[in-house]
Amino acid sequence: WVEKKLLIAKAELNLSEEKKNIERQIEDYRSSLLIYAFEKELVNQMLDTVIKEEEIDDQYSKHKQNFELKDYIVKVLYVKLDKKTPQLKKVTDWYKLKNKDDKKKLEEYCHKYAVNFFIDSEVWLYFDDVTKEIPIETFDKENFLKKNKFVEIEDDNYFYFLNILDYNLKDDISPLSFEKNNIRNIILNSRKLDLIKQMKKDVYNDAYENKDFEIYAQDTL
Repeated sequence: WVEKKLLIAKAELNLSEEKKNIERQIEDYRSSLLIYAFEKELVNQMLDTVIKEEEIDDQYSKHKQNFELKDYIVKVLYVKLDKKTPQLKKVTDWYKLKNKDDKKKLEEYCHKYAVNFFIDSEVWLYFDDVTKEIPIETFDKENFLKKNKFVEIEDDNYFYFLNILDYNLKDDISPLSFEKNNIRNIILNSRKLDLIKQMKKDVYNDAYENKDFEIYAQDTL
């Protein structure tokens, strides 16, 4: 308490009158907090969060140039197995998905034996995230993706199986399925801005019609 009082006294002595006049700063800060809280409550109550697939498709089609990939993405199937795992020979066939029921057999097997696995063939992943699970060493990602389909790697303890189902290169246009969540956020943010803009317009118009304020022309003489 004493230290606080001493610091205040020191500030009073050393600051100019302009810098000591913090009332306006406090009022501006309070006003900003009130407006922010009001806008947040308005958005919570009024924002339409339902986004149709048609809206997402339309946003993507009209602004494809804004969805350029910053890195390499892939659709993959991968499996990590202990070297002592039984029936490894079958895995070398299943992970290539040559037959219709191979994926189902592989999934059942992985749930029983795999140290780690990913077999959702519809999901896009960053290639860098895949290389965190599969010890791939490459300095040329583009060349690796173009030249490899099935990859089998082993280290002292594990076998790794990778099936590269599809890929998109860095600087390509990102696929819609990879951007859906991003596009939803873009649409929601646009709706928020429109809602707040309309609210400000309504507040002004209502006050003007009710003559809650007057505008005086500034004398320029």
